[in-house]
Amino acid sequence: MGKINKIIGGRVSREACINVAMVEDDAACLQALAHAVQAAEGLRMAWMAASRGEAMACLPRERLDVLLVDLGLPDGSGLDVIAAARTCWPDCAVMVSTIFGDETHVLRAIEAGAMGYVLKDLSAGQLVTEIRSLHAGGSPINPMVARKLLMQRAMPAPPPVPPSLPATAPAVSPSAREVETLRLVSRGYTVEEVAGALGVSPHTVQTFVRRIYTKLQVNSRAAAVREGTRQGWLSDD
Repeated sequence: MGKINKIIGGRVSREACINVAMVEDDAACLQALAHAVQAAEGLRMAWMAASRGEAMACLPRERLDVLLVDLGLPDGSGLDVIAAARTCWPDCAVMVSTIFGDETHVLRAIEAGAMGYVLKDLSAGQLVTEIRSLHAGGSPINPMVARKLLMQRAMPAPPPVPPSLPATAPAVSPSAREVETLRLVSRGYTVEEVAGALGVSPHTVQTFVRRIYTKLQVNSRAAAVREGTRQGWLSDD
């Protein structure tokens, strides 16, 4: 976090700036957003944290206008940070930035106090735009996530499964890119290493990972590897 803290500073008074903070365990994402906020007129990065514990310690330090939170943190859930921020700074607008686009994660984030929900396929510059929108009273939400929520809400509930028949989710076929991504993840590759191996950007890899989680109905890499193996995605390994 040392390098990140060096670039945090203000060109104008704190009172005139939108005070922004971010909780994210991906150092590359932290660095990219810090530079984007630093270059944006009227925005100031108050602090950045890489874990739940670090965020909880930083929250009381100073007033925040906007807080960006990842849900999957190494020492707990970002939902705890959202709830604490709403208690500590009731006027702070919280936006989730994550790879999880399923209804459960979205609804839990909103219940905790989030006012925006975007996925990690946005560039740092696009995130800055969403920060301004959120601070102005908007509620940014990823279009795909919004459409999925609307479709799920509109669909009638499925008929109950007879007690004698087990309820099992139908398998969804993966794309070749998703299989290769999961194969590399199962071997311990980082997002950047997977991106290099596939010849795509890290944001594209995050999109593949999100689709894999959705198709396998999991929310962690370890679970994805286990379920992918069980469904035969990694049968050639």
